[in-house]
Formats: sequence, C-alpha cells, structure tokens
Amino acid sequence: MRVRTAPRPLPPPPRKLLLGGRRRPRRGLFTVESGFLATCDRSSAAPTAQRLRRLRTTVTMTATAGAPGSWSENILEYFLRNNQITTEDGAQIIWYHAANHKVQVNEALRSTAHMIEADVIFPSDGSEHGQPIMAHPPETNSDNTLQEWLAEVIKSNKGIKLDFKSLAAVEPSMMLLENVKRHLKRPVWINADILPGPNGNSRVVDAKPFIDTVTSFFPDVTFSLGWTTGWHPEKVNEGYSWIMVKEMEYICNELNQLVTFPVRAALVRQSCSQLLWLLKQSNRYV
Repeated sequence: MRVRTAPRPLPPPPRKLLLGGRRRPRRGLFTVESGFLATCDRSSAAPTAQRLRRLRTTVTMTATAGAPGSWSENILEYFLRNNQITTEDGAQIIWYHAANHKVQVNEALRSTAHMIEADVIFPSDGSEHGQPIMAHPPETNSDNTLQEWLAEVIKSNKGIKLDFKSLAAVEPSMMLLENVKRHLKRPVWINADILPGPNGNSRVVDAKPFIDTVTSFFPDVTFSLGWTTGWHPEKVNEGYSWIMVKEMEYICNELNQLVTFPVRAALVRQSCSQLLWLLKQSNRYV
C-alpha cells in the first residue's frame, strides 16, 4: 500500500491524520494518529518519516455508506454533494483537530477544514454542573462545554468527530447530541480508544458499554474505534500485533455500523500486514 502525501500547515498541531491507498469501487477514510508518517511501501530501504501538522492522502472505502444527510453518510459524498470538494478523493478532505477551547472552535469554523475533531471528558470535580466539557487529558478544565461547542458547530456545515476520553461522558453527551440531531444533517463520527495498543499506558474506554450506549441513541453513527498507544523516539517501537487487531475484529464483527480505525502513523509501516488484514475482514471497515 503506497501512501501519497502533501503536508501543509494548519494550526493547532493535530493528533489525528488520514491514511489510505487506492482501491475501488468506493472511497472513504482510515484515520491515523500523528507523530510520524510511515508508508507500507516494502520496496523502500528505510521508512519515509516526516513530522506533519496536517496530512492529506488518497484513500478508499468499500462499505455501503448511509443515506444523504445521515450521520453515516460517506464524508466524500457529503462534501462533494455540497460542492466543497471537486472529486471523491480523500486528499481533498481537510481536518481541524483538538478544537476544544472556544478560540480553537472559532478558528476551526473560520478555516477551510471540512471535518472538526474535538475531545470530550467529564469533569471529575463536579464543575460545569455535571456537563461534559471539551478538553484532552491531562487537562481537566475547559472554557467550553459540549453544549456550547455544539451550539456553535451546528451553525456550520462541517462534519464532526467527537473523541471520548471517559465512559462517564458518553451518555450525557449522547443526550445533548439527541437534542440537536435535527440540525446535524452531516457525517458524525464517535471515537474512543477501547483497547490497549503498542506502548499504550492511557486508560481505555470500556468497549461494550461505550458501543451499547452510543448505539442505543444513534444506530446510524460511524464508529471510530482505536487503541491507546505511545511512542518512544530513543527506542525501537513495536507495531500493532496480531493479537491487537484480532481482538479489535472480535469486538467489531457483530456491529452494523461503519467503523474506522485510528492508528498512530509512526507505527503503520511495521504493522501493514496486520492493519490490511483487519480492513479486509468487513466491507464496513473503512
């Protein structure tokens, strides 16, 4: 699988990027965590690696997407239908990541980004009247609640990806999303790291209650299900093992929704066989 990239700055530095390779008949997205980009080109003597603030790539998808205006609509078809891209090519999709604080949300809404990603936690100190807030650990406070975040984002036509860092934030967040669903006729992705991955030491979100809670509210949402990971620049980093990808397949194989897998870019090259195997297990895996 060869990855064609074209870096271009877009503040703030993202934690999620895009990866993929050409394969017909339909196109879609396979997300990758930032750090380094590593290709699956086995003919190269050394991995291609470059620090990026944004990564644009061509990718594909074979799953049947949702109807126009549904949360599971193929994001390429959605933005093509709204004349925001010119072809069904993932290289044209621009992401704005970590749009958590109000200044970042305003910047994202003014930007040319098609998709806005943000992180959701539940304040453990009882602040914000028990509302989910927008922050990425180790942050525990924010000037923005999810309710305020949604109130601004629904004024745009940008796609949404919400990354949940705790199970406690999921149900109250789904209730807030339900209140504005009639205004969200666009792709919505719900993300969580549900399994431990290479060098991962962050706490995972319990897979079954996370999936069950989200599905009970929104059966047509697109899931983004990943692994906790880490990166050590001074040592050899192992990639995603067969045990890791097979455990993910075991969890996802009974789902009806589209599923995308966020992975760390620095670990892709040494995990090509495992990740490609995972994608081939279902036409719902994008």
